[in-house]
Amino acid sequence: MKKLSLVLALIMILSMALPTASAQDGGSLLDVVKGRGKLVCGVNGQIPGFSFLDPDTNEMLGFDADFCRVLAAAIFGEVTADNLEFVMLTANERFTALQTGQVDVLFRNTTWTTTRDGDLGIDFGPTTFYDGQGLMVKADLGVTSITELDGASICVLTGTTTALNITETMETLGLAYELVPFEESSQTSAAFEEGRCDALTSDQSQLAGLRSGLADPGSAVILSDVISKEPLGPAYIENDSVWGDVVKWSVFATLTAEELGIDSTNIDDFLASEDTAVQRFLGIGENPSGSLLGLDNDFAVNIIRAVGNYAEIYDRNLPPIGLPRGVNALWSDGGLMYPPAWR
Repeated sequence: MKKLSLVLALIMILSMALPTASAQDGGSLLDVVKGRGKLVCGVNGQIPGFSFLDPDTNEMLGFDADFCRVLAAAIFGEVTADNLEFVMLTANERFTALQTGQVDVLFRNTTWTTTRDGDLGIDFGPTTFYDGQGLMVKADLGVTSITELDGASICVLTGTTTALNITETMETLGLAYELVPFEESSQTSAAFEEGRCDALTSDQSQLAGLRSGLADPGSAVILSDVISKEPLGPAYIENDSVWGDVVKWSVFATLTAEELGIDSTNIDDFLASEDTAVQRFLGIGENPSGSLLGLDNDFAVNIIRAVGNYAEIYDRNLPPIGLPRGVNALWSDGGLMYPPAWR
């Protein structure tokens, strides 16, 4: 009987770790999140500019953290301490946390790849940041290109595409190298700063964030070499189109708002607009779309009030660590950000 009780208890514990609704049983994670009254969002938590704990307020700040807030505002109409929970995850933990229902979504500098999309049981939302892998070296090393790193030791984060990319690149170039692996971003940065490796490789956005956290940011240089494409964005459990639509259109709302010139400072003025495109976007015209997604018709208004448009999110988080908009500008400004039509 004791063995049977232990087995039953184990089954109960495992079942509690899994999502309580799925596309297969006719439900959606959206119903679960609404019923729970809280969004659980997986983040890195160790990268300045993207997601990091403010040492003074213990608040999770950054570009990725703000997109967690975007999704919470879309679902609940506002962002509070009670309706949004951040879970800090290492690269090795993140996909398991998503698969087992520990988190509802990842906004955690995660690259969209064919293997991940096809093999891990997850789907990807819109790219929120177009990136590429690079390398950071000490300025006094005098290196200006990856081709000068023959025989170098390279700090790298395990459980990422980063290790695969740098291995492939160094071998293609015929360069000798040694990988020095770590589990957490903060460990790679500390090891680099202590001189335990000649270079640190990661997405260039992450390198910029880690460099800003060094005791002397000017002591490190990010090389101009870009060795991969790294489209970063939200990831969520697959085969739940209702939840996927909510994630996607919440992101698109921030970009559409920027297109229309709507931000957190002028949203009230636009609510009085007679422009049909603006009315449709804000959910006050004919054929509002929020209800089609299982959200309030004015969910875009709630997002902009609580978090702002894409430009506001970008500008308060990323230029301070040395990342200009670049390819992440709107399509109308020569960038890659091109949201679908809002109608």
